[in-house]
Amino acid sequence: MDLGFLLQALIPSWNSAYLLLGFFAYLAIAGSIVPGKIVPGVVLADGTRLHYRCNGLVSLLLLVALLGISAKMGFVSPTAISERGLELLSTTFVFSFLVTLALYFVGYKSRSKGSSLKPHITGNLIHDWWFGIQLNPQFMDIDLKFFFVRAGMMGWLLINLSVLAKSVQDGTLSKSMILFQLFCALYILDYFVHEEYMTSTWDIIAERLGFMLVFGDLVWIPFTFSIQGWWLLANEVELTTVAIIANCLVFLIGYMVFRGANKQKHVFKKNPKAPIWGKPPKVIGGKLLASGYCSPVPYFYPIYLLILLIWRERRDESRCAEKYKEIWSEYEKLVPWRILPYVY
Repeated sequence: MDLGFLLQALIPSWNSAYLLLGFFAYLAIAGSIVPGKIVPGVVLADGTRLHYRCNGLVSLLLLVALLGISAKMGFVSPTAISERGLELLSTTFVFSFLVTLALYFVGYKSRSKGSSLKPHITGNLIHDWWFGIQLNPQFMDIDLKFFFVRAGMMGWLLINLSVLAKSVQDGTLSKSMILFQLFCALYILDYFVHEEYMTSTWDIIAERLGFMLVFGDLVWIPFTFSIQGWWLLANEVELTTVAIIANCLVFLIGYMVFRGANKQKHVFKKNPKAPIWGKPPKVIGGKLLASGYCSPVPYFYPIYLLILLIWRERRDESRCAEKYKEIWSEYEKLVPWRILPYVY
């Protein structure tokens, strides 16, 4: 891909703008009318609290079903996103920039004294635009912070599905692509199953809504988290059965720790006395949770695997050096990293 083609592909288009606005319109409508659990947010400094309709899972499944039916009937192309990925990237970036400028000016003029909309102005324009001025700005009764993070997670799945459709269309579908798609889909679906946990995260309860969060939600999450899929479209990588099993084990172990730790944190914030693994939680200063996955016990298996892999690599290195001699030296020059590039 030469520079001229890249720059041309990055130019925003009206088609990309229509796709983006249509996606946001669906999310706004579905988020307001699709049934879902109403979850109270944390109590803010002024004693108020927001309430969030956690209907993301149903909204996502409905959207995928509608798009699938539309593609089957020929109304939309399943590869529409993958064929204009760079256009969508630049269009979404421009949208994020414009939205955060609007948030800055609206927040700057706000005279609200409430915790959600009270302006926090430092006088540094770049700082206030980057980090935001208001904690929970709204548009047409839609909490924008919750809306944007939902859009980013759903957008990530839609990009992946379009990349998958392109792979099938081109006849390049591989085990690597299938594995990547499964891991991402499981992560995203699990996120929406536990969407209420998001209401107790730092981003929601403490960060003001500025370019940092909007860009992170709308651009960084969907477009960088899908990079492996884009790469696999142009590069054939076949995995052995052993590699597939190893990838699945690492994913499952990592995800169990990730999900378990986040669940414990969420439950602790809602009820500091709730038991962790059947025992009273160890708490520091009445506010910091120090039990659960802070223990080294849950990490036994990944630590064991790390030691095993390094030990195995060392033995393989010695055998290969003895067997292949000069050829192995040439190989080491071409492939200098033993396991993790630039680390080991």
